[in-house]
Amino acid sequence: MATFQLELVSPEKLLLSRQVDMVVIPAAEGEMGVLPGHAPMIVTLRGGAIRVQEAGQWTESLFVAGGFAEVTGERVTILRDEATPVAQPSRTAAERRVAEAESAYTEAATGTPERREAAMQRLLSARAMVALAEAA
Repeated sequence: MATFQLELVSPEKLLLSRQVDMVVIPAAEGEMGVLPGHAPMIVTLRGGAIRVQEAGQWTESLFVAGGFAEVTGERVTILRDEATPVAQPSRTAAERRVAEAESAYTEAATGTPERREAAMQRLLSARAMVALAEAA
């Protein structure tokens, strides 16, 4: 089966780099499956799970709080500050993140539209983390 390179990159280091069969990413427009030979594009990511398939098996699921993905026919590069294995986030930590995000959203209510949008994206990401922690 054909494969392509998957890379998960943070500002400090390369977090993951390996050949995979398929990856499903949480694009802002919805879940997006990527196979070898995919059309080139750059997409914004929302909070959710990146699911990795190797040798026909789903091998890994990582939570990302957002970011960007560059897709080519031979490579997917995901740019993000944080990536946590889905089995790792505890529901308590995820709920704490939701509470902090709700507080930040309340504070942003009187701010600029950009500030409110950023606060809402943080809140939605935190809620996605809770959903993944509950499902794990």
